[in-house]
Amino acid sequence: MTLKGKLTGDNVLLEKNAIEELHNKSYYGRPKGDNLEVSLTETAFLIYMGKIKVEFGGKEIGFEDFFLKASSLLKNFELFYIVYKDMRERGYYVQPGVTGFRVYPRGGHPGKTPAEFFMFVTSERIPLLLSQLRTHLGTVENLKKRLVLAIVDEESDITYYEVKKITPTGTYELKLGKKLSTAILLEDRVIVWNPDASLALQKDGFFGKPMDEGHLQLSLIESCYLLKKGILDIENRNKELLDFDSFSKSASGIESNFMVKYSVYEKLRNEGLVPKTGFKFGTHFRVYKNIKKIENTENIEDIKKTDDMIKLPHSDYLVHAIEEDHVFSLQQLSRAVRLANSVRKEMIFGTVDSHVDFFMIGRMRL
Repeated sequence: MTLKGKLTGDNVLLEKNAIEELHNKSYYGRPKGDNLEVSLTETAFLIYMGKIKVEFGGKEIGFEDFFLKASSLLKNFELFYIVYKDMRERGYYVQPGVTGFRVYPRGGHPGKTPAEFFMFVTSERIPLLLSQLRTHLGTVENLKKRLVLAIVDEESDITYYEVKKITPTGTYELKLGKKLSTAILLEDRVIVWNPDASLALQKDGFFGKPMDEGHLQLSLIESCYLLKKGILDIENRNKELLDFDSFSKSASGIESNFMVKYSVYEKLRNEGLVPKTGFKFGTHFRVYKNIKKIENTENIEDIKKTDDMIKLPHSDYLVHAIEEDHVFSLQQLSRAVRLANSVRKEMIFGTVDSHVDFFMIGRMRL
């Protein structure tokens, strides 16, 4: 039996029988008095499936006319329909929600189980504001749900990503408590000339990389951290001692987003993680959770010969530092997550405003 309904505003009201036939059995819509109210997305799917007929302006409208009307009433309606249809055909019960859809676990349904995750629907062409993503994360966290991004590409294929806040932690404990040496700032890196200090920084702190026997080169980020911790003094070429402010100002002149990166680096180090450059992966840092002291090394040349990549285990995360006003290009986001997954890492973004927060984005297979 094909049920009948009328388009009223941005919903469709179906006849009384629809409550039993569609809501009680398949969990479409919401009962409203003697009628069943269904959303535009649900309506389009039900018309497509041949389960209902809809009247508008005194006459019945087919799937094409309804689709065109709905797209004029709801922005990006076609995206919602594509995702809704995909989820229904995968066997999920789906209802309209605050971020797009509420999705129930397989085997569950409204009235029996809570929704498993909230789904935010968007197009690959629509920039995603960090502030918008944070709002959605805050909403789902308050409801104790998971957040899923459903990104529809230009060929209407859908990629699903789960987004979640995390607090990454590691096991490394920094034990370099005393001032080791004085280093010098050159163009865009710092050199430690003292062989003993070079060895201690590399062996006990996993800082820098040997330049040659007895000499260690440090990145600007590492140097700034060691300066702030009081482990190194740093001079410029004129033998002028630099404090944290003057060093970070010089570094910011070399790299405009230096302090954003530094804030994330400092947070990672303070949480027992070891960040190293992520340049080869197109991101700011590759990060190690569990790392042990380099053993069997008598001097800095021994470390150099063994190659630091052999001594370090497989890194766990790729971390990219972003500011509070960041706008994601979804193509770039997709590339970052795909690359991280291809090298068996997880993609994390460190956001910097008054403090540093982290959230992870990963592919989700439904």
